[in-house]
Amino acid sequence: MKQIMQRVALGALVAATLSLAGGMAARADDMKVTMMVGGIDKQIYLPYQLAQNLGFFKKHGIDIELSTENDAVGAEDAMISGQVDMAGAWYNHTIDFQLHGKKVIDIVQLSGAPGEREMCAKDSNIKSPADWAGKTVGVTDIGSGTDALTLYLAAHSGLTSDKFSRVGVGAGATLIAGLIHGEIVCGMTTQPTVSAIEKKGIGYSAFDLATTEGVKKWLGGTWPTASIIVRADWVEKHPEETQRVVSAMVETMHWINTHSAADIADNLPKDFVSNQLTSRQDYIDALNKDKGQFLPDGMMPADGPATVLEVLKKAGKVKGPVDLASTYTNDYVIKANKELGFTK
Repeated sequence: MKQIMQRVALGALVAATLSLAGGMAARADDMKVTMMVGGIDKQIYLPYQLAQNLGFFKKHGIDIELSTENDAVGAEDAMISGQVDMAGAWYNHTIDFQLHGKKVIDIVQLSGAPGEREMCAKDSNIKSPADWAGKTVGVTDIGSGTDALTLYLAAHSGLTSDKFSRVGVGAGATLIAGLIHGEIVCGMTTQPTVSAIEKKGIGYSAFDLATTEGVKKWLGGTWPTASIIVRADWVEKHPEETQRVVSAMVETMHWINTHSAADIADNLPKDFVSNQLTSRQDYIDALNKDKGQFLPDGMMPADGPATVLEVLKKAGKVKGPVDLASTYTNDYVIKANKELGFTK
């Protein structure tokens, strides 16, 4: 119950922060769009709130309403059910939705690596996923992107899913508590939780899925993750809103590429970069370490979709044919880069 209350308290803090940080006045002709993000205070998802705070949504005529997912509903589920227009979530969900007969597309790609690290308890001596045999491993939620990655890592090391256990532990305080109390031997998580675990001496990074080198080693290639995914029918009905949102995000990605981690931290809500899990300097240090996960132009990496599909297949998540070409589009991104003067 204490862990649950901690997550509720953090969620309330994030919601309050968003209501203050996103308070730019909308113009009468701005187009209204709602978007839920899969943990908006996580470092892997920083571009969405950064775009808002830099004024890029407003610049491109979008009155954006950002929210963060909670225990009741995930960002991708809120999008597919129509609770919000768009989801700030991982690309792999488009494949899962297609397998369930639902058309969802990725309209702009923000990262080429999951930004995750497998954090294992100190003295656990975990060196390979094969060492998980007979143990319990933490994921964000069963069925989530981290769950698929965990299953893939195990399968890649010859460990089948019946040889170890997975449990949803969320992120932040609840994941840390799981490591401390021995409920899990390892947990997949992102910054700033990674730095908090290392600084407190609770555990260590066993597998790096946050850098280009790491994903090539453990996943076999570029693994696109953070993106904006939208129902295909919504995009067809709202092409102008889609283009404006993509243009705002493309401008944000170029801004990230040309500014320091400290500059980025300065333009995020204070509670995102300095809280019970991390200090501002720790946040900046962590971002310097993993900043390379962010793509500079919003384009889907050429090898990305195929790599993701291969990972999902080996994780046992794909039971039928998949049309990768219909899971994403670069059209809006190409137009945005051209109109913003980044390409001819």
